[in-house]
Amino acid sequence: MKTIRNFIALFVAAFALYSCNTSPSLQQYYVDNAENPNFISVDIPASILKVSEIDMTPEQKSAYESLKKFNVLAFRLTEENKSEFDGEKEKVSQILKNDVYEELMRINTGNSRGVVKILGDEESIDEVILYGNDDEMGFALVRVLGEDMRPENIMQLMEVIQKGNLDENGLEPLKGFFNK
Repeated sequence: MKTIRNFIALFVAAFALYSCNTSPSLQQYYVDNAENPNFISVDIPASILKVSEIDMTPEQKSAYESLKKFNVLAFRLTEENKSEFDGEKEKVSQILKNDVYEELMRINTGNSRGVVKILGDEESIDEVILYGNDDEMGFALVRVLGEDMRPENIMQLMEVIQKGNLDENGLEPLKGFFNK
């Protein structure tokens, strides 16, 4: 009887290990690097966007209200951490190649490159991921988190952000990080 229990326990453990998704997640990458001195990790509330709701269309208002916060993780490139930069950039690229992220846009301007991806489905976006890297400055990952974000509202959201009067005090940690 004890042998059967051990066999069943071993089978369950093997199945659990096999069924676990071992590919790294973006959230785990944030957690793993939050304390790394080459990175800065900042959570920024959506309230940093000082937008007058009077100037918004109903669609823009809906898009703005779906926004909750921005998780920012940035790596500042220096001469001393160039090899680590290359490795970290590759890790992020591998994570973002996962099929769970749908690419919306790609940007390439010489030394700077970027991509906008979403996590979610056609009915509801769980998060918008903005990733940009520059061969002279480093890279930044921004997770835009919200509730009931809709694919059709992404462009509306971009218009709201462009209209917004950013409270630059909330961005102070990032400015100082890249200006060192």
